Amino acid sequence: MEEKDRAQKLEEMKALSQQLREASRAYYAEDKEIMSNLEYDELYARLEELEEETGIRLSHSPTMSVGYEAVDSLPKEAHVSPMLSLDKTKDREALRSFIGDRKTLLSWKLDGLTIVLTYEGGELVKAVTRGNGLVGEVVTNNARVFRNLPLKISYPGRLVLRGEAVITYSEFERINEGIEDVDAKYKNPRNLCSGSVRQLNNAVTAERSVHFYAFMLVEAGGVDFHDSHEEELLWLKRQGFDIVEYRLVTAANLDEAMDYFSARIIENDFPSDGLVALYDGIAYGNSLGSTAKFPRNSFAFKWADELGQTKLKNVEWSPSRTGLINPIAVFEPVQLEGTTVSRASVHNVSILRGLKLGIGDELLVYKANMIIPQIAKNLTCSDTLPLPRTCPACGGQVSLRRENEAEVLYCSNPECPAKRIKAFALFAGRDAMNIDGLSEATLEKFIARGFIHEWGDIFEIERHRDEITAMEGFGEKSFENLLKSLDTAKKTTLSRVIYSLGIANVGAANAKMICRYFDDDIDRIRQATQEDYMAIDGVGEVIAQSMTAFFADPGKCLQLDHLLSHLQIERESRDGVLSLAGKTFVITGSVEHFANRSELKSYIEGLGGKVTGSVTGKTSFLINNDTSSGSAKNKKAAQLGVPVISEEEFLALAQGTEHE
Repeated sequence: MEEKDRAQKLEEMKALSQQLREASRAYYAEDKEIMSNLEYDELYARLEELEEETGIRLSHSPTMSVGYEAVDSLPKEAHVSPMLSLDKTKDREALRSFIGDRKTLLSWKLDGLTIVLTYEGGELVKAVTRGNGLVGEVVTNNARVFRNLPLKISYPGRLVLRGEAVITYSEFERINEGIEDVDAKYKNPRNLCSGSVRQLNNAVTAERSVHFYAFMLVEAGGVDFHDSHEEELLWLKRQGFDIVEYRLVTAANLDEAMDYFSARIIENDFPSDGLVALYDGIAYGNSLGSTAKFPRNSFAFKWADELGQTKLKNVEWSPSRTGLINPIAVFEPVQLEGTTVSRASVHNVSILRGLKLGIGDELLVYKANMIIPQIAKNLTCSDTLPLPRTCPACGGQVSLRRENEAEVLYCSNPECPAKRIKAFALFAGRDAMNIDGLSEATLEKFIARGFIHEWGDIFEIERHRDEITAMEGFGEKSFENLLKSLDTAKKTTLSRVIYSLGIANVGAANAKMICRYFDDDIDRIRQATQEDYMAIDGVGEVIAQSMTAFFADPGKCLQLDHLLSHLQIERESRDGVLSLAGKTFVITGSVEHFANRSELKSYIEGLGGKVTGSVTGKTSFLINNDTSSGSAKNKKAAQLGVPVISEEEFLALAQGTEHE
């Protein structure tokens, strides 16, 4: 290799190492995504290629490290044994070659946050995140509120195991809908899960429906597992853990299992970025040892992203309630993973500029983890797309700001109709005032006609009956349904009201904590100082500042008084008998005695019970008014011996008269 060529490659290696380290730091330590998985993999592969060609590995090369340092916001602790990364491939034949004729466990590579759990005397005593593979963060209190984690098991010895904490796509979407009060929604379930598990207050974690799936036993003395990792997983399952789904394969039957997994990933509600192959034989796998970075007994397979070539038609700029204007790429429809895709979020101005977009550019697009549309590469790079100078919703001036090391675009007009529509949509949302029939489209019409200027106006909408019933698509029946919904919404709780106001950084969980602390007394909440708020466990300076700033605004207080004049605030039950304590429910089908399943869920939680999304061995009851249906959940309940009860039976149970 010529000296000049070698020097050029060395410079490229340095640049690649820097890029990959920055992306890794953002992803693991700050829960941000500054480049796509596809781009990261391509850069990483190029770095490996250069290292092989030059025979040089830089001291801080990502190929020589196992992760990034954990942040300091939680206590740190060293792992009993290092948690190495896995060598990986996108080539099925390379995976087949690794497996050979040895029995191998092929399982999902879940895309969440890896956790190490320790049990002693049958009880959970410690939970630590992966961190940098050597040192992680202690999150024991948060693990205790994972939806499916056993806090006590039958095994009396010391047990150490590893698994993945995940949040489902459906839960991810639900939570994103409920946090419109922040400047940007979570980018993906992995980021949301990481933020949820690493909370300083586990009340927030409990709101996020985090699930845990065991994938590796580290230590359990005195148990004979017959030299089989499969036996370890089955034993963990018998201890009450949900385990990662797997297939036992060899090279001969690999294709059947791969076809199964590749078909299922499109339907799965949980995030996965590939598969993991682990030799079943424990002794043989251990005898192989490891490299500086990878264990030799396991191998990761990442889905080869299906790329589609298309042409950029437009970039839409979508204003949010906070004024943040998000870029969305609109391109000619293209088939990916069995569906038609024509739009992808570009996230922020920094990423948009990095793509060097221009109308008519040829793009390569893909679905990250076969789910979320992303732009992989701009083949044209015309870089001719101008940033908007005015807000697309109101024509007001926009400004560029730098937040979390990224440039973002904001509308500076406080009266921007898009802000107002989004704000009222949050107010009417399920976790806020829960006003059925008041969609964004309806709100847009009402605001445009001057029917709604502030929150209280919504409950005075009847004064505009004649004009509204004359509107296209909004007759007497629709109007009467809206009035009924408003009448129902008037009976609410103070925490719902506080959340519905859209106070910056105050989500539904924060609102509940604040109202609980001040005993549902709105006057105490109004008069509280920043120090008073910061005395609440889980409320920091940012939330405290937001609350005091809101109540220091005379105009906001007048609007709140107007709203409260229409409401009947009911105290949330926190004392007395928690008749459903220790019981776990799954709700399916339509409900009759509650406005919706969310209301039933809140009722159960108010009585000390838990609600999960799937039937497992730890489910106490499945609530389904069609108790004899052949639904998948009913069948699962029958298999596991879980009672299926109607709402009537549930209400009797809640009153302590049945199913004790």
